[in-house]
Amino acid sequence: MKTREFATVIHQKEIATGINSLLLYAEKIAKEAVPGQFVSIYCKDGSRILPRPISICESEKKVGLLRLVYRTAGKGTEELSRLSSGDQAELVGPLGNGFPLIDKKAFLIGGGIGIPPMVQLLKELKGEVQIIAGYKDELFLTEELNRRGKLYIATEDGSAGTKGNVLDAIRENDLTAEVIYACGPKPMLKAIQAYAQENNIECYISLEERMACGIGACLSCVCETKETDAHTRVNKKRICKDGPVFLSTEVEL
Repeated sequence: MKTREFATVIHQKEIATGINSLLLYAEKIAKEAVPGQFVSIYCKDGSRILPRPISICESEKKVGLLRLVYRTAGKGTEELSRLSSGDQAELVGPLGNGFPLIDKKAFLIGGGIGIPPMVQLLKELKGEVQIIAGYKDELFLTEELNRRGKLYIATEDGSAGTKGNVLDAIRENDLTAEVIYACGPKPMLKAIQAYAQENNIECYISLEERMACGIGACLSCVCETKETDAHTRVNKKRICKDGPVFLSTEVEL
C-alpha cells in the first residue's frame, strides 16, 4: 500500500561521478517495500511540481531505513543531490510491483542506473544467484553486489571485467540460469528478452521510463504489450502502475 511520508535524511554521498546514494529514515515505506518497487520524491522548488521516480536500492524494514541510489540527470535530481543530514524529503511509495521471488538458479542483471534495484533483490532471493553488472566505465555498488553469489562485470571500455555488455559477460564465462531478473536501458532489456526467449528461460524485466504522476492516472509512461489493458482498452500498460516489472513475454520492446 502506497503512503505519503516525510522522510528524514540520514546521510547522502556521491559514490561515482553523478551517482548519489541517499539514506533516509522512512519507516512506513521501508516496512512495505519489496525488491523492484520505486518511490516518487518531491522537490521543494515550487517550479518543479512533478515528483522524481527513483528505484529502491535497499530497505531495512526493522529499522525503517530506505536507500535510494540515483543519477543526477537534471534540475530535479540536482536539487535532491543537495539534501544533507537532518533535511526532510517528501516521498510517496512504495509504488509499482516488484520482482517475484523464485527459488531457482538466477541471473540478476543490472545495467547502469538499473543496478541499484538488484541490491535488495539479492538480499531476498534464497536460491543460487549470479550477478552480472554492466557499466559504461566507473564502477559503483560492487561491494553490495559481492555480498552473496558471484559478481561478473562488463564495461564498455574494458577497464574492468569483460569488455562489452552483460550478455558478452554471460557468454564469456559460460553462465547458465533458470530465471532472469533484469533492469537497465531498453536496448539491454531488448537483448535480454531475445536471449531468454532463445534459451527458454523465465525472465522478468524492470522498465525505465519518464513518469509524471507515478500512480497510473496520467498515462504518460505506457509500453506496448501483447494483451489488451483493461484500463486503456488498447495494447498498452502503464509502467508505473502495472510495472515497472513485467514478464518479458508480456511486453514489446
